[in-house]
Amino acid sequence: MTQKQTPYESKLQMGQTFPVTIKRLGINGEGVGYFKRQVVFIQGALPGEEVVAEVTNIKRGFAEAKLKKIRKASPQRVAPPCPVYDQCGGCQLQHLSYDGQLEQKRDIVVQAFEKYTKVPTSLIRNTIGMEDPWHYRNKSQLQVGKAKNGIIAGLYALGSHQLVDISDCLIQHKATNEVTQKVKRILERLDISVYNERKRTGLIRTIVTRIGVQTGEIQLVLITSKKELPRKEQFIKQVQTALPQVKSIMQNVNGEKTSLIFGDETFRLAGKEVIQETLGDLSFELSARAFFQLNPVQTVKLYDEAKKAAGLTGKEKIVDAYCGVGTIGLWLADGAAEIRGMDVIKESIEDAQKNAKHHSFTNTKYVTGKAEHWLPKWIKEGWRPDVVVVDPPRTGCDDKLLETVLQVQPKRLVYVSCNPSTLARDIEKLSRKYEVSYVQPVDMFPHTAHVECISQLILKKGN
Repeated sequence: MTQKQTPYESKLQMGQTFPVTIKRLGINGEGVGYFKRQVVFIQGALPGEEVVAEVTNIKRGFAEAKLKKIRKASPQRVAPPCPVYDQCGGCQLQHLSYDGQLEQKRDIVVQAFEKYTKVPTSLIRNTIGMEDPWHYRNKSQLQVGKAKNGIIAGLYALGSHQLVDISDCLIQHKATNEVTQKVKRILERLDISVYNERKRTGLIRTIVTRIGVQTGEIQLVLITSKKELPRKEQFIKQVQTALPQVKSIMQNVNGEKTSLIFGDETFRLAGKEVIQETLGDLSFELSARAFFQLNPVQTVKLYDEAKKAAGLTGKEKIVDAYCGVGTIGLWLADGAAEIRGMDVIKESIEDAQKNAKHHSFTNTKYVTGKAEHWLPKWIKEGWRPDVVVVDPPRTGCDDKLLETVLQVQPKRLVYVSCNPSTLARDIEKLSRKYEVSYVQPVDMFPHTAHVECISQLILKKGN
């Protein structure tokens, strides 16, 4: 065993340079190749490319390497338009043409289904993309720091504490970029201190900007380490003068040593507590900490696909598990007899109730708790759902929820997923009683490796 090798048998050594052909993309957007049957992940490499790479990490069962040279480039390789693309880590696929991204995202779903299920991959449809895949994100949360030329706002480079300034980001809505740039200048002019993470000194930690894309209303949230904000009135006045589109100026206090952005205390500095946003015919009030989809254009496509998958005739009783503030359920409500939603977060349920009332829906009921608690209770009371909609976090559905669905046996299950691997694993568990009709990938986050899916599952005959 050489000095640099790990205790188990690896075909590669640290620092070794080697040629490899890239077979596919991994779930994080990296190229995947094989050297003497050992799996190697290479960030920035594309399927079909012949490259030279250098080993940077050896782990049990695989190695990681950095791209040194491309001997044969993919025809779908493009020059990334972002000047800090290779530093920031926010996008993983700007070096791949957009048509190529849509193909590869379908392939990432195919790989997950081949690994975990027996579902024919012909049921996985082509990815629904965007007409214009730039400037789509309606919210930015940028850490603030000091550089030689003044205040910067950005993200930490991958695996480091080096802050990369990205306040003119190509995937952020242009209005959020403008607000961030101008707020940085105002903070500089007023000499308001910036938080230093290492020393835990200074005040401004994060600039959070969100736009209601359909309404044009903008909310600015300053995350500070302390409540006292020096030259507060001057700050407010200068923001209102330079940025009249900012309708809500909020402050959130987070003095903890944490990677979480928001602290517990939020209060209004000026303007309204909330901004308005619309999705289709629905309107929503967005408070500083409210969850809302980051790409509203694609959200409409995603929810329309969920509605199609639910196959509504107006008579269905629907359960919206993991309902959040009720967006998916409310999207379906006009085509259903009744919607019942649940979530473990009490504030989300309160928002869902408000949203339903605001839209004059009388066929909705929202409760705090888990579906595995409420579903058996409702069935005992004589209420049985025809359709269950699930939209779980990246970890997938709770095992107890899957068991509950298998016991309750709704005729149809609509699974909204943000992680193909956990989707495929959950579908394999559900396949005892359910058949997959189709899986529809949707590109919610162009230029990143993320892909969302809508899956329609139908109860097998004889159940």
